[in-house]
Formats: sequence, C-alpha cells, structure tokens
Amino acid sequence: MTGPPVCGSLGGMRGGVRVAAVGDLHIRAAVCGRFRPAFLELDADLLLLAGDLTEGGTLREADMLCAELAGVPVPMVGVLGNHDHDHRQGFRIAAMLADAGVRMLDGTTTVLDVGGVRVGIAGVMGGSGGFPGHPGDPDSGSPEHRERYRRGPADALRLRAALDTLDTDLRIALMHFAPILGTLAGEPPRIFPGLGCAELGAAADAGRADLVVHGHAHAGTEYGTTPGGTPVRNVAYPVLGAPCRSYRLRPRDR
Repeated sequence: MTGPPVCGSLGGMRGGVRVAAVGDLHIRAAVCGRFRPAFLELDADLLLLAGDLTEGGTLREADMLCAELAGVPVPMVGVLGNHDHDHRQGFRIAAMLADAGVRMLDGTTTVLDVGGVRVGIAGVMGGSGGFPGHPGDPDSGSPEHRERYRRGPADALRLRAALDTLDTDLRIALMHFAPILGTLAGEPPRIFPGLGCAELGAAADAGRADLVVHGHAHAGTEYGTTPGGTPVRNVAYPVLGAPCRSYRLRPRDR
C-alpha cells in the first residue's frame, strides 16, 4: 500500500522556514478527502491557501473544505478566490474558515513566529488588470468583468500598504490572481489580461516581499520572478499535480 501524497520541496537549501502552499482546491463532493491525508502529514512550518478553495462558493462546499482542513498540524493562512464569491457568500466562507483555524487575509496581515524567525504574510484576492502587451479592456463587458478589472489595481495598493506594515524577518505576499506574466505560460495569451495584474507584482517588489504565492492560472507555470527579482510561485493544484508544494525561505539582510 502506498502512503499519502506528499508535498515536494525546493531543493538546494537546508534550514530556514518551510512554507507549504496550494490554491484552487475547488472543493466539492467529487474530491472530498483527496487532500486531507497530505495535509495531516505536512512536513512544513505553515500552510498557505491561495484562493478558489471551493468550487462554487456554496456553504456546503465550505463545510467540506473545513472538514478537509480539520486537524492540520501547522498554522494556516488563506485568501479567497473569485469562485469563493460565486454565491456572494465569501464573507461567510471566510468566517467559517477562520472558525476552523485559518487566518484569513483581505488587505490585512498576520505574523507567525517560526523557530524564532518572524514571518509576516500580507494577503489579498487580487483581480484582473492586465500586463504589458496584454492590457485587456476594463471598460466593457459584464459588470462582473469591469469589477474584476477595478479590483486588480485596487488590491495592489492594499497589498503594498499591508506589506509596508510588516517589520518581520520574512515577508510573503499571498494572493489568488497572478502578479506576473511568467507564471501564466501555458495559458492562452488572449486570456492573460483576465488572469492577473502587473501592479500586484510591482506592489510585492515595492513592499520587499521575499516570496509571492498565487493560484488561479490552472494551465500556467509554477516558477516565475517579478521584474524586481522576487520569486513567484503559482501553486494552483492543477499546476502542482500534488496536494501542495513546500518552499524553504531564509531571512535576508534588509
């Protein structure tokens, strides 16, 4: 009998803080229990949840999600994704996850002490907004489309402000939408503008993040880097092909 799937790790580093992350679980009846064995045996110091945690934003799916996360042995920090708002119940889903022990962020921060290393996490959902060469059209389409394009730049401002409040050894920017083009490689270019916003990546650089974590781009690429050199990881479950991935971070001189 094989054991539960495990999270991969970023090679070449020893010590430091082990950050496990996944997004786009899209929890529903058909996948209930798929992630739980790996979550219960996490070899990490914390778990980041990068949005679209439910398939359609229903409270029943949120109940399933909370059951999936029950008993996870490390601190959990999360943001919601666009699908978590499909039934306009995002605020209730966030409250349910908070009751289940997840520190939910929305333009806010949390700080964890990991073996004497202070890890600060700033989180937003993010939104569309486009990228150089792929600007999109924020002034047409459905009201939902236009709102999503407004939210990308607005959440970038909130992310920068949140990162600026962190006086910690490590800073992580957690979001659902993509902050760079690099981790969208594999997606059709025509949808790049709707998958993220370059201003989110600029905010992470300006806020001196050590790592950026996002999901949303199911056919994208795991590894990327902001224009300022900050590592970016697309942890959407369809990209990882595993219940999560873990990355090791070490504090740097600021």
